[in-house]
Order: sequence, then C-alpha cells, then structure tokens
Amino acid sequence: MISRDAAWIAREAGGELVRSAEGAPTAAAVDSRETPAGALFVGLAGSQADGGTFAALAMSGGAWGALVAPAHVEAALAEHGAVIAAADPLAALGGLAAAWRRELAASGTRIFAITGSTGKTSTKDILAALLRRSGLATVQTPGNWNTEIGLPLVVLGASEGTGALVLELAMRGPGQIAELTRIADPDIGLIVNVGPAHIELLGSIEAIAAAKAELIAGLRSDAAAVIPAGSQLLAPHLRSDLRAVTFGDGGDVRLEERGGELRIIGLGRDLTLSTNFAQRHQLGNLAGAVAAAWAAGIEIADGELEVAFSALRGERHALAGGIVLIDDSYNANPDSMRAAIDELCRVAAGRRIALLGEMLELGEHAPALHAAVGEHAMRSGVDVVIAVGEHADEIAGPLGERGYVVPDSAAAAELALGLLADGDTVLVKGSRGVRMDLAAARLREAKVPA
Repeated sequence: MISRDAAWIAREAGGELVRSAEGAPTAAAVDSRETPAGALFVGLAGSQADGGTFAALAMSGGAWGALVAPAHVEAALAEHGAVIAAADPLAALGGLAAAWRRELAASGTRIFAITGSTGKTSTKDILAALLRRSGLATVQTPGNWNTEIGLPLVVLGASEGTGALVLELAMRGPGQIAELTRIADPDIGLIVNVGPAHIELLGSIEAIAAAKAELIAGLRSDAAAVIPAGSQLLAPHLRSDLRAVTFGDGGDVRLEERGGELRIIGLGRDLTLSTNFAQRHQLGNLAGAVAAAWAAGIEIADGELEVAFSALRGERHALAGGIVLIDDSYNANPDSMRAAIDELCRVAAGRRIALLGEMLELGEHAPALHAAVGEHAMRSGVDVVIAVGEHADEIAGPLGERGYVVPDSAAAAELALGLLADGDTVLVKGSRGVRMDLAAARLREAKVPA
C-alpha cells in the first residue's frame, strides 16, 4: 500500500493537489466498479470511455481520493476525498509507481522483472514460490497485470517491508518493455526465451529479441541479466557493465534429473528439489527461476517445491472413464504449442487427442508456422488433431485422416465428445482470441468425473 500522504502522492505523480485528505490510500485502482474503500482511484482514458468520468462514483463508494485529468476535477470535488489533477493520468500512474518502487527498495524489497515469448507467467509463479519458500514475503503479478496499467497497480499494492516483488512484463511492440523496466527498475531482469510470438507486429525474430532486450538495456549497472544459455539472439544486447547469468544446458545454472528429484547446480551452489510438476518446459523455467534467485543472492534449501500455476496453463482434470484433460487454453504460440504437444505425448497412457486453435499475430509466417505445428503433432504420435480457425487446414493437413477441421471451439468440443474413449488424454490449446477455453469447459461439463 502507498503509505504516504496526499502531498507526496501528488508530487511523485507529477500532478497538482487540488484537495487533500487525511491518511494514505490502501492501494490504487482504475475500475470504479472494483475500487476498494480507501483506495486511490486513477481515471484513465480508454478506447470506449474515459475513466475520469467515474471518479465521483468511485469516491462515493469509499475511495480515499481520485487522480484525474483536469476536465474531471470539478465532478470529483463533489464527493469527499483527495483530488489530484494530472494532464496524463496514465503517465502519472507510472510515475507514482516508480516513486513507490524506490521506497520499497529502501525498505529492502528486491525487485525481479520477467519477460519472454513463452512461459513468463509460469516462471513468475515458480520464482515466487521459491522466494516464499526461502522465507521472503513475496508479491507477484496476478493474472495478466503485466502492462503499463497493471504493473504499476501491482507495485502500488505492495507494502514497505515486502521481501520480494516479482513482476511480469508484457510486450506487444517496441518501447513497451522499456517503459515497464523504467517503472520497475529491477534488481534482476530475467528473459525466459525469445520466439516468434507477435512476429506479425514486429516483423522478424531479431526484432522480437530487440524488444525483449529492452529489459537488459534498462537495467542499472549493479543489476543482473539472466538469459538462456547459448542465446545468439540476446547475446548482442548484453552489456559489459552488467552481471550476466545464463541458465539451461551449458549455462551458469544447470538442471539435472535424478530419479524423482531435480538437481540444480551453478554459481557455487548445489540444490536438490522435488516438485509438483514435471513438464519439460516447466523444468526449463525452473532453472531460470533458480538462476534469478541465486543472482539476487537468495539461498534456497533442499526439499519440496509446490507451485500453484496460473489458470489455464497446463491444468489437469480427471474426467469420467479415466479420461485426462490437459487445459492449456490460456494462449498459444509456435513454441508453446510444441511444448504442449510434447507434454501430451509424454504423459498419455492411452490415445493422444489434441484440440488445437490457431495461433494469432503471426502475419505472413502463419501458414508455415501452423503447418509446422501439425507436422510436429504427426511426428510426435498424436492420434487425433481437431483444428480450429483460419489456419486449421495447415494444422490438420499433415495428419491426413487423423486430422479434423472445424469452424470454432464449440464445434471442436462436440466433435471431441463423439471421439473420446475411456483412457484417452486430450489437450486443449490455442490463442486467446479463438476461445479454446470454452471447448475445455464443455469437455469438463460433459465428462464429469465418475
């Protein structure tokens, strides 16, 4: 929480304190319908509406105060509470978060920033679990609060004395990660990987790497950059004044499997863990998370690590007839599709069935990248693929009679229900815009556990 008075908040936000209020806000919020009592409401201009018009509503509901554009000050003054005017409330929100981050650091909080084309959310979940297991009070990005709006809200929600702040950084174009890094000013910057996600927007894998590497460019000279070992795409962006730590095969931090346990070695340390996950891609994320913790000088004791992963990311559901549903429907790109198919084939005891929605934002590369997913499914031994979307033909094509094309996720679920047999394992995955989560929900509803 922002335990500072109205004058401090107005100054650090770059705004004008029009009317003060006693005490300090408990948090910051941008949705008047979900602004808790005691919070600072920030009225942001959106594509559909200007949030500043709802400032009075938020204040009547108990908000401590409002930060709004000058045009909304008069309406906000009709209610009780602090009123701060700022020409650009979004910039003011970011500036306020950056100032509060400095206060957190002064109280001993260590800040981690994570980005990557695939797996950044899961890596965030793993790192936060490791830090809590090490005794640190840890605040992490919830859900998809990883943008220029969400990230400041996470920072402002952390209280002084927080041991660690784990922030996820989203990227949809050049400059976004640079701005998020400016606000977060992390001690440790972790880039999980670089892949073709968003290639339609950026044009090339090199441009994607450059956008991700804005995290490296924005680090202080006493910070550490944690990157995958052997990354030819990120190597040109490393700086000689930074500590660079690599993870993965041949890296500074490496992972070995020994029976049911994992041994992680590097940086003069040796760690043995047992985990509640075994997916190959998640073990790679674990190596990156451990590397980030060790780069911050945090010791991790041997033992069990239990991670609560964010929703719709490889969730497993036991259905009737011994059917297993792997719900990985949150989002998809070429790398995560291959990883999900690999996991399906690794764990399935019976037939392997995949409901695959198209991957968005691939531009001119889309036909080839979708065909490559279908070829990977065919080579990996997937028994049935049900493909959804504009590029469904490319996905299903390599599987011949084992590949089906349907118009939407609802049709995919209905077809799957007619094909599923006892003991099958079914994967559901696709870009968010294709709404494969609806197909997964339909399967759970129709095939409830016996």
